[in-house]
Amino acid sequence: MAILNPQSLSAVQRAIADAGIDGWLLYDFRNCNPIARAMIGLTEAHLSRRLFVLVPRDGVPVAITHNIEQGAWRDWPAAWNRVRYSSWRALESSLHEMVSGKRLAMEYSPGDAIPYLDRIPAGVLEMVRSAGATVVSSGELVSAFYAKWSANDLASHRRAAEIIAAVAKQAFAQAGEQARRGHPLAEHELQGWMMERFERAGLETYSPPNVSVGANAADPHYEPSAERSQVITVGNVVLIDLWAKEAGGLYADQTWMAVVGAPTERAQTIWGAVRDARDAAINVLHDRIRGGVSVRGADVDDASRAVIVQRGFGEYFTHRTGHSMDPRELHGSGPNLDNLETRDERLLISGVGFSIEPGVYVPGEIGMRTEVNAYVGDGDVLITPVEIQRDLIVV
Repeated sequence: MAILNPQSLSAVQRAIADAGIDGWLLYDFRNCNPIARAMIGLTEAHLSRRLFVLVPRDGVPVAITHNIEQGAWRDWPAAWNRVRYSSWRALESSLHEMVSGKRLAMEYSPGDAIPYLDRIPAGVLEMVRSAGATVVSSGELVSAFYAKWSANDLASHRRAAEIIAAVAKQAFAQAGEQARRGHPLAEHELQGWMMERFERAGLETYSPPNVSVGANAADPHYEPSAERSQVITVGNVVLIDLWAKEAGGLYADQTWMAVVGAPTERAQTIWGAVRDARDAAINVLHDRIRGGVSVRGADVDDASRAVIVQRGFGEYFTHRTGHSMDPRELHGSGPNLDNLETRDERLLISGVGFSIEPGVYVPGEIGMRTEVNAYVGDGDVLITPVEIQRDLIVV
C-alpha cells in the first residue's frame, strides 16, 4: 500500500509547507530508492525505466512515467496527474516544466553525511538542478512518513521484544547447564537452539542470531558457523545478539551478556561502562522528550559515547550508538543515534524507533554490548523489553 495516497496527501503537504519548500521530488530507477518506491506504492512492481513524482506544496501530485510501464500505475489516483515519455528529450522537457524555479526535497544528503538517506545518483541531481530546481535533503520528511511506526507496528514490536528477551535468557541457561555437565555447546549449536525457539514462538528473522564467546565478541559482526565455532565452557563471557519479528510485524533487536561462572573484575568493569552508556542515552531521551526539547540522533550518541570515553574505553567503542528501525527494515532509513560514523542531525520525532547499543570491543580479549530498543511517543520514549539488563547474567 502506498504511503502517499489521497488520505495522507494533506499531511504530507503540511509537512512540505512547514519545511519552507515547494515540494518533495521522488525518483527511482531499478529500485535505487526504496523510499520513493514505498511512498508511491510500487514496491512489488517490475520497473526498468526512470520515474519522477512531484508532491507539490499545493495541488495534486504529478508523475513522470515511461510509456512501456503504464501497467504499474493502475492504482495511481485518477485525480492526480501523470505525464508519459519515451525519449530522453521528452523526459528532460517534462522534468524542466515540472520543477523549474522550485525548491525541492529529495533523498539526498549533502556530502553523503547520512548514507542511509543518500539515494539519488549524482547524475540525477545534476539533471534536476539543470532543470532549474534547488535540491535540499528530504531527511525530516522521510522520518515523518517513511520511518514512522503505526500502532500495529508498535504492538507487534512489543510482543516480539518480550519473546526474544526470554529466548536470550533461556539460551544462557542452556549454555551454562551444558557447560557444567561437561557437554558444552558450540556457538553455532546455541544459535540453532534459538532459531528453533523462534519458530515455536511464530517469529521469523532474515538471519540467525549471533552467539560470540570471549574474544570472538570483540568482532561486532562475528558470525559463528559449524566450521568456525568456539565451545562455551566455564569461565567464558558470552554475547547473544538476536533479532526477530512476527510475520508482517516490526523487528525487535536486543543484545544480552552473560558469564558461565563468576565474572572477573575486568568483565564487571567493562559491563558497567556499556550499561551506564546505554542508560545515559535513555536518560537524555527521557529528559528531552518529556521536557518538550528537540533531540537529535547525534546528541544521544554523544551522551552515550561520553560515558565510555570517561571510563577509558573510548577507542574500543567503534560504531554508532544506535540504528534506525523502520516498518520495512531492521536497519532503517530514519534517524540513527550517530555522530561517529555519520553526522545524523535528524530530529528524533514522535513515531520513530531505533536501537540503543553501546559496546566495548578489545581485540583479542573481550567484547561487550548491551542493546535495547526505543520508540518515541507523544511526550516520552518507550524502551523495550520491559525489563532491561542491569547486571551480567551469571549461569
